Amino acid sequence: MAAMSDVLLRVGRLNYVWTNTESLLIYIIAHLLKIQKDAAIVVFLTLNTTRARIDLVERLAKLHSTPAADRKAVLHAMSRMKKESKMRNKYNHCIYSFDDKGQISGTQLMRFVEDDKEISYGKVEQLDEKEIAALEKSIAEIVSISQSLWSFINASSHVSGEL
Repeated sequence: MAAMSDVLLRVGRLNYVWTNTESLLIYIIAHLLKIQKDAAIVVFLTLNTTRARIDLVERLAKLHSTPAADRKAVLHAMSRMKKESKMRNKYNHCIYSFDDKGQISGTQLMRFVEDDKEISYGKVEQLDEKEIAALEKSIAEIVSISQSLWSFINASSHVSGEL
């Protein structure tokens, strides 16, 4: 079991680093489409889900006109983002279970699991030391992804002049 303030602090950090990292896709979109940042912002904001934004960036990276080195760097970063989006989605789309002292004891995912005969929802997981460590690891990985995206952006001559 974890103290509520510790969990909420980590979930807040997770959201903060995720949002900052996802916003870097604006510069990646500008680079891949060879457009100005303001046009890339319009594209970014028009796509209203993380998944749609990542899909767009991956598809643009796979175009024949994208240099191989850019393709490799962008696809690697998007693969890492997709992996970490699972942790972000978990903590943004769950409800919390509490113990008798009011401390968070677990999470319950708000997602259906269906087969031919029945429906269930809400995979329950304990919020123990191991899960807290996984949350911290995910935050660190998202920060690392952000750093790699900044390195790519700074190396890109098209976008770097607009930072």
